[in-house]
Amino acid sequence: MKKVKVLFVCLGNICRSPLGAAIMKKRVRDLNLADFIEVDSCGTSNYHIGDGADPRTIANARKNGVAIEHCARQLTAEDLDRFDYIFAMDKSNYQNIMRLANGRPVDNKVMLLREFDPKGRGEVPDPYYGDERLFQEVFDIVNRSVDAFLDHIRKDLTTA
Repeated sequence: MKKVKVLFVCLGNICRSPLGAAIMKKRVRDLNLADFIEVDSCGTSNYHIGDGADPRTIANARKNGVAIEHCARQLTAEDLDRFDYIFAMDKSNYQNIMRLANGRPVDNKVMLLREFDPKGRGEVPDPYYGDERLFQEVFDIVNRSVDAFLDHIRKDLTTA
């Protein structure tokens, strides 16, 4: 069976996308799906290439039982070919991904992460200029969206 490859994308790759990848990796390990699902994250900008995740994101994730090991990188055109699911955190990220696609047929794989949020569609807010409450809100949104996505993908994995 082919491995399903999932990419989380935000602006700088230090808050939302590394959190999404870390939550997904933990769930994949917990469900013994590591042989079937590969997870990564990146940013549309080059602001933080080589940096770790934001310390506030790391602290919030740790508080919620999720470890983050991360080195920021920028989205590449090759990522658009390599990954099966590409989750943008907000509409601006989505538009930047689609611009990079430059005609590649990626409409079926690029989407907003909250398309899987059982509490409603929309954007994952950027917590960078926010307080601890916003970091927790982002964790909750990403966590439930990842869980719903995994429920969806597990059905595909078990019927393949």
